[in-house]
Amino acid sequence: MKRFIGFIRKEFYHIFRDTRSLFILFGMPIAQVMLFGFAITNEINNVDIAVFDKSKDATTQEIINKIASSKYFSNKQFITNEAEIESVFKKGKIKAVLVFEKDFSQKLIKESVADVQIITDATDPNTANTVNNYISSILQKYGQEINKDIKTPYKIIPESRMVYNPELKSVFMFVPGVMTVILMLVSAMMTSISITREKEMGTMEILLVSPIKPFQVIIGKVFPYIFLSIINAVVIILLSIFIFKMPIEGSLFLLGFESILFIINALSLGILISTMSSTQQTAMMISLMGLMLPVILLSGFIFPIASMPMPLQVISHIIPAKWFIIILKAIMLKGVGLSYIWKETLIILGMTIFYITLSVKKYKIRLE
Repeated sequence: MKRFIGFIRKEFYHIFRDTRSLFILFGMPIAQVMLFGFAITNEINNVDIAVFDKSKDATTQEIINKIASSKYFSNKQFITNEAEIESVFKKGKIKAVLVFEKDFSQKLIKESVADVQIITDATDPNTANTVNNYISSILQKYGQEINKDIKTPYKIIPESRMVYNPELKSVFMFVPGVMTVILMLVSAMMTSISITREKEMGTMEILLVSPIKPFQVIIGKVFPYIFLSIINAVVIILLSIFIFKMPIEGSLFLLGFESILFIINALSLGILISTMSSTQQTAMMISLMGLMLPVILLSGFIFPIASMPMPLQVISHIIPAKWFIIILKAIMLKGVGLSYIWKETLIILGMTIFYITLSVKKYKIRLE
């Protein structure tokens, strides 16, 4: 019995000495609960909207202030003409545009009816529906307030219009997200075990004494997987076009370029994980658990980032998948060019250079 108790004590010592095991045992469940608790929400908060006020009277200003003062919306821009509506949507920040008809206040008083058009970006149909419902609810509440002491009630009629996805097909939201998740996880997992496999098989020593430079080893490990991942991306795009009828409004060449850039980003991240891990099992665990939840929850794939708490919004900036999903939706559904997505492209490129540089540095440390 003493030996058995001693064996159990020894196992506890091993667990407590292994910080990675402790993190997996205690850190990951806490992280998952926090992510699921705060990120998964159907509510909206601080959604950026723009206003095209043709009337510019006291009533429209009161309605605009009422909408902007709520915690749900933030009025970021005033539009002066209809041509600007498409432009603000293509930039990707504005999720809805309110259009007040001319002589709004006069029509409301004389005819007891006035129209407000709600134009929403339906590349994310769930968010578009929620935004439309929230604005309509605020307008309805405002109508009830002004009709308290009036015999002939005023009617503010919201007219909804969904752009880029008028039928609100959920597949238009899921295809870019699923493509991003698959490319990120598969690419990162494939490369994360590459260097750790060398260590476990005992062939790492051959690489260490070879005249090949660290950056050549890193590039050599990544290069073959680029072609495999490109084939993966092509299959996903073809399935989305021919099976799910996903439109490709923008340039196929630009879509291909951005996809390859993201693939290299994911592969370089996998190599970084590989250089930091001692076993294939550890590398796989980090790739799956460390990447899957942030990619799904913090990339804007399913849940709007603007509705999350500020700390999670800040963390989402370092998730490459977030920027790639923005790029995919912009090219596929909005048909924009590089002039609209250059910032997101540079962010992914910068992250890729950072991962590769850090991987080379970590590899150099192992050479010493």
